[in-house]
This record gives sequence, C-alpha cells and structure tokens, in this order.
Amino acid sequence: MNKKIEYRDLIEKVISISKEAGKAIMEIYHSDFNYQLKEDLSPLTKADQISHQIITRKLKLITPNIPILSEEGSNIPFKDRKKWKQYWLIDPLDGTKEFIKKNGEFTVNIALIEGNISTLGVINVPATNETFWGSYNNGSFFSKNDNTSQKIEVREKSLKKLKILASRSHANPLIENYLEEIKDYEIINIGSSLKFCLIASGKADIYIRLGPTSEWDIAAGEAIIKYAGGQIFYTNGKTLTYNKRDLLNPNFIVTNNRTNAEMLMRLIKKY
Repeated sequence: MNKKIEYRDLIEKVISISKEAGKAIMEIYHSDFNYQLKEDLSPLTKADQISHQIITRKLKLITPNIPILSEEGSNIPFKDRKKWKQYWLIDPLDGTKEFIKKNGEFTVNIALIEGNISTLGVINVPATNETFWGSYNNGSFFSKNDNTSQKIEVREKSLKKLKILASRSHANPLIENYLEEIKDYEIINIGSSLKFCLIASGKADIYIRLGPTSEWDIAAGEAIIKYAGGQIFYTNGKTLTYNKRDLLNPNFIVTNNRTNAEMLMRLIKKY
C-alpha cells in the first residue's frame, strides 16, 4: 500500500469536508444563537451539532468501512472501540467557548487514527478560512482562501524570547512554576487547536497544557505538529496514544524542537 499517494488523495476530501462544516458553523456564528450545558458542564451549540452531522455523514460516504468517534458521538463502549484498527476521531467545533464569545478562535478538527496513532490531521479555521493539515510521509501544509497550499515546518531554533502559548479559557496557575524558570518569554493567549497550528507553522515555540482535555482535542493537531517536525508528549512520561478506555488525556506539552523539549522535561521532573 502506497500511503503517500493514498493520504494525499484522502486528505483533499477531508479538507473539503472540514470547509463545508466550517461554512455551516459560520452561518450560525453570524446569527442569534443560544447554548446549553452538557453533563460535564461544557457548552453545546447548534453549530457543534450541525458540524458533527455534516462531518460524520460525509466521512461515511468516502470511507464507509472506517468507524467514527466524535465529541458529539463518543458514547461508544470500549469493548467495541478496542477492536478498531483504524477510525476517524473528530471534534466538530473545538473552542465552543470562543465561539460563544465570538472571538473567532475556534476550529474544526478531523484526524485519522491507525494503530492508535494519529496519521492524518486536518484543522479548519472557519472565521479566517484557513486550513492546516499534516499526514504520514507527506509533511504538513497550510492554505488560506482556497489558494495554493504551502508547506509548513516548526522553527528549529527559538528566538531569544520564547513564545509560549496559553489557553484563553483554561488558565492554570501551575504553569507559573515553569515560567519562573524559563524567565525570558512572551505569553500568547489563544483558543482551541490554533495553538498547534501556530507552533507547526513556526510562529510559536511551546504550548503547556496542565488540565483536562480529550483525545479529540489533540489528535488532528498532533498529526500537524509531528509531520511539521515538532513533538507532543505527556508530562507523566507515558507514550502518547489514542483509543484508551478513558478518553481523557494526561497533561501534555507541545514544542517545536528537542532543545525546548529537554528543557521542559527537566522542569517537569523538578516540580
């Protein structure tokens, strides 16, 4: 099987699906909408639901034999999921809080998981009509307004002042311990999986997440990061993997190069 050709053909279709979902999200974004709270107290809007419906319907058309796990359709028993060798993992609207705040910092995330590894990821930014994607053996790319795609890579050397990303809606005081050690840095607050995209495209260096996230929050971003030359790792030292019994992620760090990764691991051990 020639995965390089296969992924390129498949990813064009997935990009198209993400854009269709993004357009539907923007129609609701520009309307008067309300929201409700799910059992975990996270918000749910009509945009989350419509995006989920579009993506799942379209993925079933192009890959009828590949199962789907979505944030809005995650109640699939582990006894069934654990048999999957390949499946789609999607977050129909990542950054619902940012969507409600109407700051534009929300995304559509679609990833292909194979052997519990993210091998293909697409992130669409509906508010700016930008799309980021990465896949095994192809690398990572970016396009805006349907223009020609351009290859993206993390920057190998950080600037003197590290650019560190923080979640706009999920601040964590424990990060202050790391920042006191790093000293020379600039904090950039931004929502959703846009943080992965900034690091993958060489515009930032580090994203530290100490707090609850789910597998669909990181899968597409992880593919884009690693195929752009960066890395993501759990702070507990365990190997990053998908389709766990518990779909929550441990704390993790995303970084652009090995030097920063080693520095951060030293800080983790210290604290």
